[in-house]
Amino acid sequence: MRKLIVQQWVTVDNIAAEEDGGLSFVTAEPFTEEDTSEYKASLMGFMDSLDTMILGANTYNQNKDYWPTATDQGEWGEKLNNLTKFVASSTLDDAPWGDFPAATVTGDAVATITELKEQDGKDIWLWGSLNLMHSLMDAGVVDEVRLLVCPASRGKGTRVFEDRQDLKLAEATGFDHGVVLMRYEVAA
Repeated sequence: MRKLIVQQWVTVDNIAAEEDGGLSFVTAEPFTEEDTSEYKASLMGFMDSLDTMILGANTYNQNKDYWPTATDQGEWGEKLNNLTKFVASSTLDDAPWGDFPAATVTGDAVATITELKEQDGKDIWLWGSLNLMHSLMDAGVVDEVRLLVCPASRGKGTRVFEDRQDLKLAEATGFDHGVVLMRYEVAA
């Protein structure tokens, strides 16, 4: 059965978005095609384990004009753009993605994800979309949480977790630039 994996960039004090919505705490530099770092290998390995991406409407709107034309993002951007996409929204009628196949708009993300998880394929990635993440966690359809913890704190902003959440550590990997990948299984 496929897994739903959520991923968030986060500070050491659990902030996923600064007060202005920004992510200035993200310290990892984009990798180049020549990069042979463990960081790149980890992220590309993750990307290779996926075939579907879920976005909330806000995350979709923030990214739809950049990623389809982001030729500077190399193999990462190519793989991201070629994922099958779904946008959870009650207001959008369509969700174009440049010259790539448009995303499918769903008004019921839980039902869509439940159906997708029962189909054959690779894992499913929820990209950003904190509000959607919270509702999917409450619905019990999230299998794994990946936190890319940056060596910074902000004190104020939007937290990844605002309530209790029991998780089981699956992996913790530090990288040269200070980012730590924390992979957690969601406790049943």
